Amino acid sequence: MISGRADESAVITGLLRAARSGRGGALVIRGEAGIGKSALLHHLDDDGMRLLRGSGVEAEAELPYAGLHLLLRTAAHRFDELPAEQADALRTAFGPGGADRFLVGLAVLTLFGLLAAERPLLCVVDDAHWLDAASAEALLFAARRLDTEPVALLFAVREPHAPEFPAPGVPDLRLDGLDDAAADALLPADLLEDVRTRILAEARGNPLALLELPAIRTALGYEPAPPRTPVQRMLAARIAELPPRTRTLLLVAALADTDGAALVLDAAESLGASIEDLAPAERAGLLHLVGGTFVFGHPLLRSTACCGAEVPRRLEAHRALAGRLDRGRRAWHLAAATVQPDEEIAAELEESAAEVRRRGGYAAVAALYERAAALTPDRRQRGRRLIAAAKAAADAGRPERAAGFVADTAGILTDPVDLAEAAGVDALLAQDRGAQPYRALIEEAADVAARAPELAGHLLFRAAKNAWESGDLAAVVDAARIADALSRTNSDLVAALARAATGFQRLTSGGATDGVAAVREMRSALGPATGPPRKRVMIVWSHVWLGDFRTAHNLAAALANSCRAEGALGALPDAVAVLALAQMQLGMHDEAWASGTEGLRLAQELGHASAAGVLTVVLAHLAAVEGDDERCRSLLSDAREHGVPPVALRATRALNLADLAAGRPDAVVARADDIAAGLTRMDARNGLPDLVEAAVRTGRPERAQEPCDWYVDWATHIGRSWAAAIAQRCRALLSEDPEPHYAAAVRLHRDGDDVPFERARTELLYGEWLRRRHRRVDARVQLRSALEIFERLKARPWVERAREELRATGESRVRASQPRLTPQERQVVRLAATGLTNRDIGAQLFLSPRTVGYHLSNAYAKLGVTSRVELAHLPDLAV
Repeated sequence: MISGRADESAVITGLLRAARSGRGGALVIRGEAGIGKSALLHHLDDDGMRLLRGSGVEAEAELPYAGLHLLLRTAAHRFDELPAEQADALRTAFGPGGADRFLVGLAVLTLFGLLAAERPLLCVVDDAHWLDAASAEALLFAARRLDTEPVALLFAVREPHAPEFPAPGVPDLRLDGLDDAAADALLPADLLEDVRTRILAEARGNPLALLELPAIRTALGYEPAPPRTPVQRMLAARIAELPPRTRTLLLVAALADTDGAALVLDAAESLGASIEDLAPAERAGLLHLVGGTFVFGHPLLRSTACCGAEVPRRLEAHRALAGRLDRGRRAWHLAAATVQPDEEIAAELEESAAEVRRRGGYAAVAALYERAAALTPDRRQRGRRLIAAAKAAADAGRPERAAGFVADTAGILTDPVDLAEAAGVDALLAQDRGAQPYRALIEEAADVAARAPELAGHLLFRAAKNAWESGDLAAVVDAARIADALSRTNSDLVAALARAATGFQRLTSGGATDGVAAVREMRSALGPATGPPRKRVMIVWSHVWLGDFRTAHNLAAALANSCRAEGALGALPDAVAVLALAQMQLGMHDEAWASGTEGLRLAQELGHASAAGVLTVVLAHLAAVEGDDERCRSLLSDAREHGVPPVALRATRALNLADLAAGRPDAVVARADDIAAGLTRMDARNGLPDLVEAAVRTGRPERAQEPCDWYVDWATHIGRSWAAAIAQRCRALLSEDPEPHYAAAVRLHRDGDDVPFERARTELLYGEWLRRRHRRVDARVQLRSALEIFERLKARPWVERAREELRATGESRVRASQPRLTPQERQVVRLAATGLTNRDIGAQLFLSPRTVGYHLSNAYAKLGVTSRVELAHLPDLAV
């Protein structure tokens, strides 16, 4: 089925179904050029019907029976089976002489019946408006008499702007534009958001326009291009027939970024056109004035008028519009009207870019800076504007464009400060790809520290972070040494950046006291969670490092939403990665699956290797919790190979969970050195409790004491209840009198229940200990609570372990399993339950509305519901 044409397809399918059962009929499909008539005819489900295809041809529209001959030429060998008079009429019609029109029509009807006697017949006539009159008459004669024949006859007719095709007695099917969701699904996924919005408005749901416009529509207007399709060539020919002043009016209206007639007429009058010149365009059906607004007769007319105009006329029209617009919109038209370098216009474009950046819209910012650079006479200034374009393109998630802008600065920039700016963008792109070019950043920062301390501070902060993530502690020290000198500057911002950079050295060399203090200082130095998206990502991570998953979740969710709204796709994979991680820790496993799946797809599409590594490990962790050992290891094989050291450590943690779940504690202890060899104990902290449990289970508590001590120290300094609870659990496992520690752990978990999976693990261990002490009633309290959480989290091996322990206490109970949705279905269902439309959901998840509908229908079937209203009433959505 063609996207967005379900109702129309159903009408045609009904006609074909009726024809196959002996109740034939005909249908005339009408619509404007490019609306999808031919597509419908080429995607018919004929289900074994015999097919005859024909078409009207403009060049043969005056030749009697030319169209009928094209349709019936493959059946000419059956003419002898017709009654003699009818056969003669057909042969005469296709020859040089005249023919009896009634007999020709009757012969067509008889031939259709003859062919359909063997199997049902489908006849398709495209471009029927170009049929010669004799062919049209004969076919319509037959069309009105098919009700007892297994024959379906379909005509496709373009209107308006084509010869009329009256078909009395034959029903019509009128094709209008696609709805917003179906139209959006036809556009390329990587289209700039502002260009997407403009194309959707201009195309008015016309499929051909939706397919053609992305090739020529840019943020700055239309790229000159010859007409590529028959429809565009037809429109161009009709424009060429207009008087010159009418073409001028049409061009100004096409170039204007508003349909307001007053502004268009004002600009057109400066070029010699007036309202009187509208009449020829109206008569031709090309341009109409409706309620103070100009309306084009076809969605491709605007682009055809722009692309087909001569360059001098197009430049004049842009200048005329620029002189009548406010400063922001004026810059776009001035840029389009200028072919020589012009600093005044370039500066105005730069100002517009700064204004657009304040509102978001990073892709448009990149386009403005790119055009400004092209118009800049001074080489250094041109290079600086190219760097600004590169930064905006990187923020927009367009790394190839950003890299291209940086490459264009080669040989233009020579000043060390400018070169450092370029190196910073290049390093950012490399980091997204998974590389860590921190040494180059340190060198650039050292070169510009005296002249540009703020730039040096930014470079050192990123260099220290990258080196820390890569495990290059010597590079961390080098970055911190330069940053320490910067920290004594008079600038508060530079000093804050320097302190943040030196904080990574304290993370690598200090204990929990220094590490926690360093993270807090970094967060303070970065300031509030506002401003550039990539800065906000670092702030969110600082909350994760200190175990404040609730705040991290809220900030990451807000950041992801703003990235989507502003088109800041460069930071979106990082935002979704930390969101998925926080959701996992908070026990929101369904949401984490959905966020992780969405984020990984997006990260892979954007080439964002570092975010992909984090997201892969989150999904592997979830698979480990659920006992899907094969999936966990499959995900981790890639993450461990390509991820940076922190990703590798998290991968080790996921493997340890999988082994603990499968009853393989020896494998966990065997990896103790991997955890201990982590670049800092701050990174290894979350895996330490698993090592403590595994060491105790294998009868080697001496291997557990050091990781236990470190974890207790870290938990004390971050001040989070859940971490303090796990610390008490570790102490319990090593204590000769564990109950006070277990009791304290359970109390702390329940006081601040931010990490439910860890709470359930604590309750399970406590319950096991109580059962072994024959305190079955007390054990059941802990085990029931643990089982309830494990079941909610779908932690299958942990569920089985808790059930076995409960059975050992003399209790046995069975829970019905819940319907299981895929991660994408979960995400779609949760958004649909809030009342969002498929288009809104698609915008959030970067899916087409059609794909959203597919996931939603699958989820409905699994959940036994039929509407969004029912979804909203499901307990916890039952997913």
